Amino acid sequence: MLKPSLVAHRFRIFALLFVFLSAVVTPGAAQAPKENSSPGSRECRIEAIDFQGWRAQQISNPWMKLIFVPQNGGRLMQVIFAGHPYLFVNPRLAGQYFPPTNGKWFNYGGDKLWLLPEGNDDEQHWVGNSDVIDDGPFTFRKLSEGNRCEVELTGPADPQTGIQFSRTIRLDGDSPQVRFHASMKNISGHTVDWSMQSVSQYNTADANSATGFNRNFWTFTPANPGSSYLNRYHVRFGPAQNSAVGVRDDGLFTVHYVPMAAELWLDSTDGWLTVMDGTSGYAMVERFEYEPLKTYPGKASVIFWTNGVEMRLSSDGIPSLPADPDAAPRYLEAELNSPMCKLRPGESCSFDTEWFPTRAGSEFRGVSDAGILAKPLTATTNDGGVRLSGSFGVFFPGHLMARFYDEHGSFLGNVRVADVSPTEMVSLDTKVSPPGKAARVSLHLEDENGLDLGSLNEIKISAEDAR
Repeated sequence: MLKPSLVAHRFRIFALLFVFLSAVVTPGAAQAPKENSSPGSRECRIEAIDFQGWRAQQISNPWMKLIFVPQNGGRLMQVIFAGHPYLFVNPRLAGQYFPPTNGKWFNYGGDKLWLLPEGNDDEQHWVGNSDVIDDGPFTFRKLSEGNRCEVELTGPADPQTGIQFSRTIRLDGDSPQVRFHASMKNISGHTVDWSMQSVSQYNTADANSATGFNRNFWTFTPANPGSSYLNRYHVRFGPAQNSAVGVRDDGLFTVHYVPMAAELWLDSTDGWLTVMDGTSGYAMVERFEYEPLKTYPGKASVIFWTNGVEMRLSSDGIPSLPADPDAAPRYLEAELNSPMCKLRPGESCSFDTEWFPTRAGSEFRGVSDAGILAKPLTATTNDGGVRLSGSFGVFFPGHLMARFYDEHGSFLGNVRVADVSPTEMVSLDTKVSPPGKAARVSLHLEDENGLDLGSLNEIKISAEDAR
């Protein structure tokens, strides 16, 4: 954003140009809005829009659109990457707003902040219905625009919990990475102890059916090898025997979405979760910083909720699946928790998270600094060269560089392998000539200026199979 003095200076220049060039520069042309749809235009913009009947604010760059509805609890209502919408938006409540109403809950969808621990046992638990925290109107403020877009959403002070939320969201012009900085302030006159929760409702509906569900929708997060939970995860709600969830042999906890109500808690320490739509081929990685010396609510850093029918027991112990209108929407919640924050009056704490949208395939093997692994890298000697193969989704546009090392770990040099984009799945199968006798290779992502954005995979080079 330009400083006011620079704006005034440029205005004087434009005024002089208008006098001498009025024959070729019309007022209409001078005021024409600048388009931002070209991938070569590395800028972002903020604008007021109508979204499904709501008055909304949109941040966009060549890859992303972030759509906010500040009145409805400060929600980030939709996230669109390369034309693909990720989040669930409740069609029954589209365009509507209901003020906080005790005893009710208006689930608009989207992404928001909540409080933990939940419950109605005492004042140290949050009931979680439609109240000031969930439904109060937030103020929206633009902080910057151009090379970097940043906005601030601030909620009303809630006298019941003693909390006021605010959140800044940043989207740069040169990548689809989204940064969130959430803040929780104690506005009461006494000490409070709460955790912030980032709640994202992902759409799991079948695009071709009004009542069906996406049968190829998955989530992943690393299970804690030293978990405090039985089976390395905790079933907080729903059936204990659930074939749609479990821990794989590689240590990843997986949820295969089915429309059955279940809440699953994990004390995951690796700092990421992935939501993957195998039908459309899109994925979202959410990152956070795990703090091992702090206490998490119920020990959980990550929670998944699958929306669907609830199994209930009658007073005489007979199970049933009663009709419930709230069970009909098809969505899955991915929830990241902050550590518990014990705040004295006027104190605040913060919680930083990041989102990385990318393309995905039918397989998933993990997350690295620079992207996701669908098929891990393989490297084999081949007629004096090395054949590299694997499948990846990358977080940033740039170049894949193969870094080669000899058997003693000495760096031999780089070889440029491919130009890549987050909007396209990378299917690598190429032969390269390493600068020396290589024993190990690491595949790195670099931006267009040569900045190293991290490794996708690192492996030893194996001999070619002669069979």
